[in-house]
Amino acid sequence: YPLLSLLLIVLFLLSCSPLPLLLRAPLFLPPRQSRLHQVKTVDNSRTEPVVLVFVESIYSQLGQEIVAILESSRFHYRTEIAPGKGDMPTLTERNRGRYTLIIYENVLKYVNLDAWNRDLLDKYCAEYGVGVIGFFKANENSLLSAQLKGFPLFLHSHLGLRDYRINPNAPLLYITRPNQVEQGPLPGDDWTIFQSNHSTYEPVLLASTKSSEALAHLGSGPLRALHATVIQDLGLHDGIQRVLFGNNLNYWLHKLVFVDAIAYLTGKRLCLSLERHILVDVDDIFVGKEGTRMKVSDVEALLSTQNKLRALVPNFTFNLGFSGKFYHTGTDEEDRGDDMLLQHRKDFWWFPHMWSHMQPHLFHNVSVLAEQMRLNKLFAQEHGIPTDMGYAVAPHHSGVYPVHSQLYEAWKSVWGIKVTSTEEYPHLRPARYRRGFIHSGIQVLPRQTCGLFTHTIFYNEYPGGSKELDKSIRGGELFLTVLLNPISIFMTHLSNYGNDRLGLYTFESLVKFVQCWTNLKLQTLPPIQLAEKYFQIFPEERDPLWQNPCHDKRHKDIWSKEKTCDRLPKFLVIGPQKTGTTALHSFLSLHPAITSSFPSPITFEEIQFFSGPNYDNGIDWYMDFFPFPSNVSTDFMFEKSANYFDTEVAPKRAAALLPRAKILAVLINPSDRAYSWYQHQRAHQDPAALNNSFHAVVTAGPSAPRDLLTLQRRCLKPGAYATHLERWLQHYQPSQLHIVDGALLRSNPALVMDGIQRFLGITPIFNYTQALTYDDSKGFWCQRVEGGRAKCLGKSKGRKYPEMSPESRAFLAEHFREHNMELLRLLNRLGQPLPSWLRHELQSTSWS
Repeated sequence: YPLLSLLLIVLFLLSCSPLPLLLRAPLFLPPRQSRLHQVKTVDNSRTEPVVLVFVESIYSQLGQEIVAILESSRFHYRTEIAPGKGDMPTLTERNRGRYTLIIYENVLKYVNLDAWNRDLLDKYCAEYGVGVIGFFKANENSLLSAQLKGFPLFLHSHLGLRDYRINPNAPLLYITRPNQVEQGPLPGDDWTIFQSNHSTYEPVLLASTKSSEALAHLGSGPLRALHATVIQDLGLHDGIQRVLFGNNLNYWLHKLVFVDAIAYLTGKRLCLSLERHILVDVDDIFVGKEGTRMKVSDVEALLSTQNKLRALVPNFTFNLGFSGKFYHTGTDEEDRGDDMLLQHRKDFWWFPHMWSHMQPHLFHNVSVLAEQMRLNKLFAQEHGIPTDMGYAVAPHHSGVYPVHSQLYEAWKSVWGIKVTSTEEYPHLRPARYRRGFIHSGIQVLPRQTCGLFTHTIFYNEYPGGSKELDKSIRGGELFLTVLLNPISIFMTHLSNYGNDRLGLYTFESLVKFVQCWTNLKLQTLPPIQLAEKYFQIFPEERDPLWQNPCHDKRHKDIWSKEKTCDRLPKFLVIGPQKTGTTALHSFLSLHPAITSSFPSPITFEEIQFFSGPNYDNGIDWYMDFFPFPSNVSTDFMFEKSANYFDTEVAPKRAAALLPRAKILAVLINPSDRAYSWYQHQRAHQDPAALNNSFHAVVTAGPSAPRDLLTLQRRCLKPGAYATHLERWLQHYQPSQLHIVDGALLRSNPALVMDGIQRFLGITPIFNYTQALTYDDSKGFWCQRVEGGRAKCLGKSKGRKYPEMSPESRAFLAEHFREHNMELLRLLNRLGQPLPSWLRHELQSTSWS
């Protein structure tokens, strides 16, 4: 018995603890690229690869820096608070891996995971070929020297280091150029170095200690002159590849290697090419106060620097923006500089500003804008400036975003503009969120700053000191902009090229630094080709996402004063179709405190803005469907478009423009909704509905004709109510959503309308019992008019259909069974009452 008990205890411990690493993985594995076929696959077929980031807290600085780099690179990620003894997030789905890379802000949280979670994570990484990146940041509680638990690796902390260099043999190097030395002390005395004799570790970055005394705590034995501060684990120890950093991302070279580590550990699935395109705009080439403009010597320096840069950046050309009205408005010496620019006009690219540098959003009339542009075009023609570049920039980004449609129309009619750029889409800050879009046939590219503004003239007067400018160039913000963006359009000004010529210093220094430390291939393209390249790389950005201009002060400042956000609706009726939304629209319109959108000549009471091609018309087009506040006695404006409900892009678009709006969704039995849609299509002479029975439509198989499957999809897809509501709830709070019982709306509309009024917060409460009357001939409720007569909806509403066949109803009841159960669970979670028809379905089929 004692022996049996001991054996049982051993078996129990083995079952609860992870097996030794050597039992779970081969002793030696080739590098990742040659063993990819041995591992299971991470699921990247349906979505972009996703990075799982374990952070200390949502406020931790290093975690935010990690996320900022992922966001700048447009990589998908998910953040989780690093578990100690808690549950690990779900790593697999349908026998596929959910994450392509794991990043730990604090690698000790990974090392010290409880046995169960550590074994779970390590098995996932080994089986799916997923790498780990971790950061070791010493603190006051860190030991000076220690072995990393579970690894043949020693750490030595609290060190001051100097003279950083790159190991040319490190396999992960891609963008980073080796054989360079960053001389001088590294910032801080909290560095950690790694030591190991195991062949799995390859140093990436190495440094010397500041003094021999600093290494006294390393113990006996010979001390190497160089020590690894970033190491690459090749996976030869336990089958998992890792990159470990002995400090955070404050030092610029760590950010560069971090980008390479992401590329290497994901097999370059999360990686940009080595090509980087840059365009340097020189805005306002003739606009500036006396004493700040370019002289002849400045123009000579501009030409000289451009030639030097062309040896490093093929086709590099400064792009000069002109407002002709300000030509020859400087001193005599500066006017000669203007003349020299025009003498060498063919050596540069040119783009038009406005003739008098005016802000386009201040002018509501297209003809006025066009006339100003013609003056600038006439100036260009008289002085031989090329007018066929197809690129323009608006002063202060006015009219580009938020979109002023008059500017776009004038640009196209006068200049044939095809490309522009702005810092303002979707917002100025943070810069990493800037994106491109296409509107009215004009491609809008994101625009970057380089730290130089109109007032930035003298090197020694640079804000924060000249070291700040050099820091931005040498691994700081400007360098990172080039590193993380395949295409960068930089905004500079005339004043940056006179006096101390900071523009020339900045870009020459930047290009040399990039070439010194990276393998990036810098190039320049003319704006039209640059735009084509941009949208080839980021095709998903072609469609804009309109924001509310009044939610950003900068946007409001460059938005026409004739426009007001008070013309935007406060609530939406989103559908779905054939559930009674038209009746609800008519009832809402009776309320003296509620104003509906103007009817559309094509879609009647529906605007259908967020769900289809009308969205491309922009928010000016949308707001034209609503009255000016001065013309109505209420600010409760709304619109109803029933196809918003199940259109995938509608919730995101609506929330971007109307984040505070309230949402009304009308739900009826999805089987009845499907049948009503079929009958609706028959009434509109849809051949698929005319030539097929309802049962044939809903039961059609995947090989059926396309038109039949299209009709089937429109019958069945909207009825997956929970799926569509969940999509809306990704963008709106549950408190903003109100479910309208469509069956109750038909039988007792006054009761339903009272609930809607309370949800919207409208006072005083309108008496719908007196406002509505039941019409026996129509079979539904209508507006009560003078004399107690009924004013009902048109003949297309309330049609009498044959009863649905029992076999079709049985088929649909089974088809929607799980969807209705999902709806039940969703409404219970939201604390919303169940519609009467859903309770009836649950009772009649005994699902409850």
